[in-house]
Amino acid sequence: MNNQIKAKLKDLPDLPGVYIMRDKNDEIIYVGKAINLKKRVRQYFDNNANKGRKVLAMVSHVKIFEYIIVENEVEALVLESNLIKKNRPKYNIVLRDDKQYPYIKITNEKYPRIEKVRNVKRDKGHYYGPYPDAYAVNDVIELFHILFPFRTCNINFDKGQQLDRPCLNYYIKRCNGPCIGKEKEKSYMENIKTIREFLENKSNEIPKLVIDKMNYASKNLDFENAAKYRDYHRALSTISQKQKVTNTNQEDIDIIAMSKGLFYVTMQVFFMRDGKIVDREHFILKDDYREKEEDIMASFMKQFYLNLMYIPKEILVAILPSDLGALTSFIEKKKGSKVSIIQPKLGRKKDLIKMAERNASDMMKKYEKRLEEKERKKHRGLNGLKQVLNLKSIKRIEAYDISNTAGVQTVGSMVVFEDGLPERKEYRKFKIKTVEGPDDYASLEEVLTRRFKRGEKEIKENNTSTGFGKLPDLILMDGGKGQVKIAKTVLKKFNLNIEVAGLVKDNKHTTRAIIYENQEISIKRRDPVYKLIYEIQEEAHRFAINYHRKLMTNAMKKSELDNIKGIGKKKKENLFNHFKTINNIKNANLEELMEVDLISKNQALDIIKYFKLNS
Repeated sequence: MNNQIKAKLKDLPDLPGVYIMRDKNDEIIYVGKAINLKKRVRQYFDNNANKGRKVLAMVSHVKIFEYIIVENEVEALVLESNLIKKNRPKYNIVLRDDKQYPYIKITNEKYPRIEKVRNVKRDKGHYYGPYPDAYAVNDVIELFHILFPFRTCNINFDKGQQLDRPCLNYYIKRCNGPCIGKEKEKSYMENIKTIREFLENKSNEIPKLVIDKMNYASKNLDFENAAKYRDYHRALSTISQKQKVTNTNQEDIDIIAMSKGLFYVTMQVFFMRDGKIVDREHFILKDDYREKEEDIMASFMKQFYLNLMYIPKEILVAILPSDLGALTSFIEKKKGSKVSIIQPKLGRKKDLIKMAERNASDMMKKYEKRLEEKERKKHRGLNGLKQVLNLKSIKRIEAYDISNTAGVQTVGSMVVFEDGLPERKEYRKFKIKTVEGPDDYASLEEVLTRRFKRGEKEIKENNTSTGFGKLPDLILMDGGKGQVKIAKTVLKKFNLNIEVAGLVKDNKHTTRAIIYENQEISIKRRDPVYKLIYEIQEEAHRFAINYHRKLMTNAMKKSELDNIKGIGKKKKENLFNHFKTINNIKNANLEELMEVDLISKNQALDIIKYFKLNS
């Protein structure tokens, strides 16, 4: 225990709150809650020998801790859940599947849009749901679009934005063109009102309209359209049924069970609505430290119900969660009414729990079988790579890639695989600073130089557990002899003896061989080695591309073009796709600007005029 921790332990208050443990890299590694911060946090650092494996492992990495005081235990529970969800600390049980059931949203703006969303925001929009059947939601929104053409564009009508020409939806009759003044707000809002009345179960007009269209198509022997409208009617029934379920006092129950494997836990949730099982969901939790079942159940329920909009009055559990009182208060506060969390012992409800447990156990076995197979494949690939390169050990592999658009916003990526599996916390990205234009060799040299310079510094600081201070056994370059030579040149500068191999592609841009020690080693596509290097290569490429796109998007968002009247998001995007840089746009003449889609002669003149005045 360092002096900083000793000093902070003395200042801990006898109050409820949340404590946050950080490691030497200032990363959050554990978040917990306490009724009494002083008593709870001190327990981690006392000399009690009865601490579990997880606590011992976690405390050994704690460099400093901090805390947040709250009013009561329920507030602490909510804050703890939010921090765990946001930071995903290493030593917490983390619900990694954040899937939420979809809602239908009608936006709060002039000429509202209708969207499928999975998160409810406080944006004054109208949300309907949640609906267990996502396919029914898709079909219903598509039907609304056919019956009452509404806009899908991002034009801000509240700010008076308009277009000179409508988009494709207008020409295929999926929108009546409010963007060009072809549809008045009154008629548009009447359609939205009809849709809202259906979603609120106040009107049966839309289902009747669909039945009429189905019958008309059938009478005219248009069986394809008749079947289409039949499916739409089924979707409407599903949506309508769900709305009735969430607004009645019939038996609505969530049923939660678990099954523990070697290093994972499967949580199985069944949703009973109106006395019928309407859906189920499963979640896989990592359990490296063999947590108690009641603690796993508590951690899962806190995160599961944190953002869930509909909560039933009764929740059946196979294991009663720890912190039952605080957890119940939290869920009741979220629902706004009483909720019972029950561990049934007899009868029909016990049978429901047994059903959920059987499903959880089955899911756990399948998941572990898939993991086993995945591990076998990875080991076959890694062992094969060792043989191909004649190396005794390959623990850590680093792969690099460069991405740019005509030399603009060039970035580099570094991905890391340990024991044949991706170690995403170790991935790093680089924005190229010293190279102008599309020069992949020079960009790779900059990336590798920055990576090993930082590594050299961290090694001197004795920081070799993660990040740049941890050196690879093998570097894979996305390219042939030229890229390998760049890597070896950089390694020589730092006196590092690290193996380097290149990945050579054929004329179809498919990897066909490994370059190692100036020799080309062919790899068959079905070989486990090929599958491993392909996955590594794809990860490096994906990571670089995503970062490059993010920078390009940000560049387009913050552009001088925003100051030119009539240049909206789509036109700005078209200009950047055509000219690549703002300088190229500045230097373009009238004819070149008019070649860009959606740019009229008047707008091209406005662009030229703007840059002349602001040059």
